[in-house]
Amino acid sequence: MSIVVTGATGNLGRLVVEGLLEKVPADRITAVVRSEEKGTRFEALGVQAAIADYNVPESFEGVFTAGDKVLLISSSEMTADRVAQHRVVIDAAGSAGVALLAYTSAAGGHETPLAEAHRRTEKVLVESGLPYVLLRNNWYSEIFVDGVERVVEQRVLVRAAGDGRIASASRADYAAGAVAVLTGEGHENRTYELGGDTAWNFPEFTAELGRQTGREIGYTPVTVEAYTDLLVGAGMPELYASILAGADASFAGGELAGTSGELSRLIGRRTTPIADTIAAALKR
Repeated sequence: MSIVVTGATGNLGRLVVEGLLEKVPADRITAVVRSEEKGTRFEALGVQAAIADYNVPESFEGVFTAGDKVLLISSSEMTADRVAQHRVVIDAAGSAGVALLAYTSAAGGHETPLAEAHRRTEKVLVESGLPYVLLRNNWYSEIFVDGVERVVEQRVLVRAAGDGRIASASRADYAAGAVAVLTGEGHENRTYELGGDTAWNFPEFTAELGRQTGREIGYTPVTVEAYTDLLVGAGMPELYASILAGADASFAGGELAGTSGELSRLIGRRTTPIADTIAAALKR
């Protein structure tokens, strides 16, 4: 029996494997990667590497065995049919008779393309008959500090989120939550609404950024349409710009502000404050 992590070379997947190594023997962990080269670092740790691709259903033949626990990390290919990709893993896991399949879903409603794909995948998983866990992760705090140096330089942050709050948490927090589920008991057929213990908004974000840098940094809220145009004008593909702007609309509407406390209960500690993520980004 193995604990199998798909998408193991991604930012979240690597952290999950590292967390599992602290809990279970390395030979009980299987990291699913896309190439032999990507599997080398895991094999050096004693972890088994399985080569498979969400876009190639036959590549998952033999990856899972009866009794395995599986973490399906959602596909990051925004231009692909992500639900079809996820179904490949779910079908293979069902055929093998795995003991549990945990899926990294997303918090929020159905309105955005991101959330809609997750909800459709959830439906496929629940209807599969497999024992499941839905890990509805809020946003990763690291996403908001990407490019923070430019914000400091320009001394202004432009977003379309108004004063809406976001209960984000760090990737390490979400990885620890996944590890707790994969190594624990009693999680079958549960849905966890996961996020940070404290929700924050962009006025608070820029105030904290200013405090840590000693600079006065402003926040300029704009409309979703204006923000989309701004991103496209900066060279971002229109699809990605509309996704990001749509996410800001969700923030503004309070859809990602919930602080259920479920993540901190799973991991046995408080989640990482946004101030700590900002500090880590400024030290890079």
